[in-house]
Amino acid sequence: MNELSLELTEISPREFFGHQNENINLLKKHFPQLKIVARGSKIKVYGDEERLDEFDKRFHMLTTHFAKYNKIDENVIERVLTADGKEDYESSARSGDILVHGVNGRMIKAETANQRKLVDLSMKNDMVFATGPAGTGKTYTGVALAVRALKNKQVKRIILTRPAVEAGENLGFLPGDLKEKLDPYMQPLYDALRDMIPAERLTQYIENGTIQIAPMAFMRGRTLDHAFVILDEAQNTTHAQMKMFLTRMGKDAKFIITGDPGQIDLPRRVISGLKEALLILKDVEGIGMIQLDDKDVIRHKLVKKVIDAYKNIEHQN
Repeated sequence: MNELSLELTEISPREFFGHQNENINLLKKHFPQLKIVARGSKIKVYGDEERLDEFDKRFHMLTTHFAKYNKIDENVIERVLTADGKEDYESSARSGDILVHGVNGRMIKAETANQRKLVDLSMKNDMVFATGPAGTGKTYTGVALAVRALKNKQVKRIILTRPAVEAGENLGFLPGDLKEKLDPYMQPLYDALRDMIPAERLTQYIENGTIQIAPMAFMRGRTLDHAFVILDEAQNTTHAQMKMFLTRMGKDAKFIITGDPGQIDLPRRVISGLKEALLILKDVEGIGMIQLDDKDVIRHKLVKKVIDAYKNIEHQN
């Protein structure tokens, strides 16, 4: 009797096998001539060579589908096991607006016209500046694009960074080690990733360096090759920090720089690196720029009203 050994590496066995191994039981029902044993992250299959080759092929189709959509169920398994080709079991939804399938199959889309323009600009340019007020989806859309590029193997890693600013990067007064000091600043980036990548895989990506979340200071001296890099809260970079960051770009890299020029936390008389970059790089070929506005706010409906109210006050001053 021949034996086939398979192992799940970047997929959670618990989620893939299903509650009480219900998905494995469906496989057993479909391949009654094979003996299928699942333990931990490994599967051993026993039977004749021709059946094992067919099982190997279908199992690979299932794991590929799960890696893309983060979900399989009885219907998907049935379609995959009986399909002639990929087009027979892939989701029928057009992929145009769907950036990535997040946790539990959640479809992450560009929701507004400007977010779709951001997606288009990122496809046409290796460096994109996206500015606008809070809640307009700048960072979230950028992270979705980065996760999509990683899933499609267009890049080898994702690097997310933001300046840890109250006054310069002065973190010394905060309690805890460096990671504990920085995590509060990085939380919005973690939040976006948790929507898009299952918890176990996200932990694995962070531990092996596939996804790196770090403050601006950690970018100095690095060359960022084969990476999708997002600089968030860029309005709080200085001239020197922005220049340093933009010159980290290596081969096969994508950069998205996001920020809100209306919310600068830098000390007085310190020029925002974002504002300066928008001026001096606006005519550089290969760099795209998009300004999102209050029409792109997709948080609670009150956020848009708050932005409008403050805009009225600021225009009076």
